[in-house]
Amino acid sequence: MLRCLSTHLFLKERLHPGLLELASRSGAEAVEIFAARQHFDYTSREHVQELAGWFASNALQPWSMHAPLFPDREMGRAGAPAVNLIHPEKSRRIDAMDEIKRALETAEYIHFKNLVLHLGERTDTWSPRAQEHALTALEHLDAFAQPLGVRLLAENLVSEPTSPEHLMEIFHLGHLTRIGVCLDVGHAHMTCGIPEAISVLGERICSVHTHDNHGLRDEHLWPGEGTIDWDQTMPALKALAKPPALVLEIHYTLAETPASITEKAQAAFERLA
Repeated sequence: MLRCLSTHLFLKERLHPGLLELASRSGAEAVEIFAARQHFDYTSREHVQELAGWFASNALQPWSMHAPLFPDREMGRAGAPAVNLIHPEKSRRIDAMDEIKRALETAEYIHFKNLVLHLGERTDTWSPRAQEHALTALEHLDAFAQPLGVRLLAENLVSEPTSPEHLMEIFHLGHLTRIGVCLDVGHAHMTCGIPEAISVLGERICSVHTHDNHGLRDEHLWPGEGTIDWDQTMPALKALAKPPALVLEIHYTLAETPASITEKAQAAFERLA
């Protein structure tokens, strides 16, 4: 399984080559870039070219990018609406599509292979209308991503529209054979359970957001610090026909030092190998 570190861990900082080098020293073979403007400003030509130049001369791969969740630099705290592809208001859906396309365009320079998408927010409910909006968004963004060499990965959240069963229903209804899944084991642990999620999503799973929690809150702890049964989870993932990438997605509020990041990431990759 490809060892990958999400830059979500550094979300409060501007993403720069030093942080990518820290990821490499931590045992990662690849990174998932979290597209939040205060962290990675995908609208800044200078920032995009700075990172593209670093990747071009280093072994660390840009495996994936996490699509933006908010269009501002405050993660919505200043009142900006969330990026929501299935919002009931058409204007909100159009704005969300445009914001994600801005991030996707950076694949011309930073050659990431996958874009992880949230279909809505945690409070969204399942309905024929939500299904229709999800289909429209995935079809449109897939057509935009394909010439860039990027595959879309829909993530299971803790909302009704993104349950494993509903994601598979969306894929089958729209004949969306190119689109995969980023299985978030923390979200699955809080909802249907990880074994059930793996069973339903199966070979669609291309990437795994790997972190821990206690089953109640989305804590994004290091593996082993919560109640996920890793001895059960890892064999089930490795039994898939094509083992997915293992993406450590740890919360930035844990305030880890560079030394502790290196130590804990190396330990996590070894534990889950």
